[in-house]
Amino acid sequence: MSVSVVVSPPHIIGATSAALALGCSPPLYSPHSPRISVFLYPPSTLPAPYPPRPSSKNRVTSSSSSSSAAFAFLHHTPATATMTRGPRGFLSASSSSCCCCSFRARSPDHFESADDDDEDESPSADTDEEEEEYADGDFGSPDRWDVLGLGQAMVDFSGTVDDEFLEKLGLEKGTRKLVNHEERGRVLRAMDGCSYKAAAGGSLSNTLVALARLGSGSIAGSTLNVAMAGSVGSDPLGDFYRTKLRRANLHFLSEPIKDGTTGTVIVLTTSDAQRTMLAYQGTSSTVNYDPCLASTVCNTKIFVVEGYLFELPDTIKTITKACEVARKSGALVAVTASDVSCIERHYDDFWEIVGNYADIVFANSDEARAFCHFSSKESPVSATRYLSHFVPLSSVTDGPRGSYIGVKGEAVYIPPSPCVPADTCGAGDAYASGILYGILRGVSDLKGIGTLAARVAATVVGQQGTRLRVQDAVELAESFACHVDSSRIRSDIGSDHLSSF
Repeated sequence: MSVSVVVSPPHIIGATSAALALGCSPPLYSPHSPRISVFLYPPSTLPAPYPPRPSSKNRVTSSSSSSSAAFAFLHHTPATATMTRGPRGFLSASSSSCCCCSFRARSPDHFESADDDDEDESPSADTDEEEEEYADGDFGSPDRWDVLGLGQAMVDFSGTVDDEFLEKLGLEKGTRKLVNHEERGRVLRAMDGCSYKAAAGGSLSNTLVALARLGSGSIAGSTLNVAMAGSVGSDPLGDFYRTKLRRANLHFLSEPIKDGTTGTVIVLTTSDAQRTMLAYQGTSSTVNYDPCLASTVCNTKIFVVEGYLFELPDTIKTITKACEVARKSGALVAVTASDVSCIERHYDDFWEIVGNYADIVFANSDEARAFCHFSSKESPVSATRYLSHFVPLSSVTDGPRGSYIGVKGEAVYIPPSPCVPADTCGAGDAYASGILYGILRGVSDLKGIGTLAARVAATVVGQQGTRLRVQDAVELAESFACHVDSSRIRSDIGSDHLSSF
């Protein structure tokens, strides 16, 4: 039996006693431990790169049962490892100092802005204090970013309307659609006289702002350096977007496109809490692998790709290149599912990235089922387990019922954190920030990381707006500090720890 160490994508493990081999990447980054690689067993049982498209003959209706096969990982220091290229282009590593362990298995020139911190601050919130904290947040670039996100840079216009408003404009309630410049102008003119707010929006920016706020102090370690790359125009909305993120301690690195227009999303909410979204992409539909992205993606610990980018023309080329460079530089790659319809329209592109580069996938239960081609009758835990055969860590939220973290065919259930719901928008974005925060703090307990993520999500759900507030973030980080044990990565057999990667 030949054994080699897989250190470049795609990372596949052949299970010695399972019909379906498990897909895996090197385990998650730990600030106090070297990169970990996974042994590759005989390649005779290598699976398809991703679940097949459904047909009358091969529709998937249930998850695979977990395997009892044993796996191994290797601690090594990449700088001292000897690299050789093996079959299928995989790189093998050998080192004289190895320690092996085993384990199981989201344009008008004038608009009303919200208060300077964020649109989601309550009227009683002390927004001036938070603005002062981050007003001079144009800090120099660190030697290495903790997290770099690549996503759509869109300004949100949020307002409350009634059903008659939607019917008059011919809009289907509860849907999300792309609109052109003329359609956007028609809707905004119809909203003239209505009260609405403008905010630097986007699903990924919600996650990154929350993460930056969780990591803004030295409670459980050094301040986290969080950045975002994307596309904004040189128009007033582009300036607005960059300023808002800077004040939230999130660095927006990309330069504005000269004479470009910044994308917008009009969010129309009715009394039954249903949201109808109209997206105008502007120059946000152009995300190139420019010198800025090239110079930063190779200097980050975690690189996060927003799923909505898959809808933009030719952006898959940028995503692929960035993921390749990130992985070669030793970064983890995370992908957000974003939307069921987006997955269904761009299924092959999603799996090209997820199957070859992703270490982490963030999805809700419907998105996870779409990834796996499961019917709506399948349980979230089944989708989590199945997806975890192809991605080292799958994070699946299920609304008020809780969430799951999937690793190697197993799913760890995370109970929901108690709260009185006020606005569910942004819950999944907040949850993802908690997962990323726990990983960056070196925590190995999946239950502990999931519990923090659930608490962050519950905090956002219990307020109006999508952004985690500064004070809430400080309190969450303080309460989580006692769970941080970043001195080592545990390798307990059968335990719910990150060493199971």
